[in-house]
Amino acid sequence: MSRKTDPHPDRKWEDLEVGETTRSRPLTVTAEDMLAFATRYDPQYFHSDPEAAKDSLFGELVASGLYTAALWRILDHEENGNVDWVCGVQWDEVRWRKGVKAGDTLVASSEVLSKRPSESRPGVGLAVLAHTVENQDGDIVFSFRSTDLVYRRDAA
Repeated sequence: MSRKTDPHPDRKWEDLEVGETTRSRPLTVTAEDMLAFATRYDPQYFHSDPEAAKDSLFGELVASGLYTAALWRILDHEENGNVDWVCGVQWDEVRWRKGVKAGDTLVASSEVLSKRPSESRPGVGLAVLAHTVENQDGDIVFSFRSTDLVYRRDAA
């Protein structure tokens, strides 16, 4: 069953403030979900085979980096879903800093670093955000900067 959402939330580009931060709810990673994702989208043995993963550099099963990014997306939508985003246009400085394991509890954070009106699209502005995902020990497991388009109030 899909959840109906407002396609144009009230929070516009003008409402974003440089320096503002968000922090998500905690999300605990399960082995079952990690394996289901890896089996379908990233079947490297250290993501998809718990026994073979014991002989990997990690010594155990670790989540696919793409799965970690997908979990960030879920948490970020919950925290920043009140913004009238057009789309993301760029990710920079993408880092998977530490393997995510079954049982880890993740929290996503974001900070608005800068914003400016679009020169080519008068109805939108650009915002640059720093994103991190931390585990229960406070270790950053995933981080990047995004450049995103956001609808402005005066958009036609």
